[in-house]
Amino acid sequence: MDEQNEKILLAHGAGGKLGHDLLDTVILPELANPILNELHDGAKLKVSGNIAFTTDSYVVKPLFFAGGDIGKLSVCGTVNDLSVTGAVPRFLSAAVIIEEGFPVADLKRIVRSVKETARAANVAIVTGDTKVVERGKGDAIYINTAGIGEIIPGTDISPTNVTGGMKIILSGYIGDHAACLLGERHGLNLGAALKSDCAPLNTLTAEMLSAVPDIAVMRDATRGGVAAVLNEIAVAAKVGILIDEEAIPVREEVRGVCDLLGFDVLQLANEGKLIAIVPAAKAETLLSVMRRNPLGQNAAIIGEVRDSPQGTVGLRTALKSIRVVDMPAADIVPRIC
Repeated sequence: MDEQNEKILLAHGAGGKLGHDLLDTVILPELANPILNELHDGAKLKVSGNIAFTTDSYVVKPLFFAGGDIGKLSVCGTVNDLSVTGAVPRFLSAAVIIEEGFPVADLKRIVRSVKETARAANVAIVTGDTKVVERGKGDAIYINTAGIGEIIPGTDISPTNVTGGMKIILSGYIGDHAACLLGERHGLNLGAALKSDCAPLNTLTAEMLSAVPDIAVMRDATRGGVAAVLNEIAVAAKVGILIDEEAIPVREEVRGVCDLLGFDVLQLANEGKLIAIVPAAKAETLLSVMRRNPLGQNAAIIGEVRDSPQGTVGLRTALKSIRVVDMPAADIVPRIC
């Protein structure tokens, strides 16, 4: 096979014959559907009721890691952003920026992962774009996705709904994604069992909202981790939050990474975990529903909302002291998603 077929060339992003060949041989065989197949400048979509819309970009490094890759991550990230707004994800766009010289075989692997993850999440890729930049002017491949979902009737997900006395539920082990990527980047032997938690959460959120429609707010704890999410909610709702260190699910391998590198596990990114805040009377019901789903089987009530001090998050430690959980100043692990 010659270089034209093995590697991405600048001409693949020029809108001409090579670009159409890439579409016909790599993209459409994996992602074809009636909407995308029109190959128009935009997708014509049928939706009913209120919609949620989101967009995100993915620059993760390495591109392939235990439990996922940039293709899976790009679908999960956008599906999850829609899901925690109380929406059923329906349609996604996917735009790729590829560096000249990128292996076509790796591109095929990424597109196949996009297809498999979209199928698992029951969403359709309905439009997209490909651009190619000169060798040395990018970093392999970046992906941008945008998504549209239909808001589930009867839901009202917003941090402004949070009030004192509500309970805070975490859907499972935290820090797996960041710890996995750190291990792969730096050659740390963290054990074969540790992998990214990258997963689409829409089945879990749909079950949660069906059982407890009055969930006040949900958030997926990605960049900045649980610490960032809870601080954002505390500020927006003008409440205080207190969580219990001993109630937070953390794998021993992840604790080891944090101890070794001096990281706070609450600040580590996740790609398949969410925080839900719910009226106290509904907390046990919601917890039971979450634990029946594989993506929530390790869910736990980790704390509660208080009326004060407003805009702050506290952690009750194993020693029963309380320390402030600050908003992260920056990503402690860059290029995490």
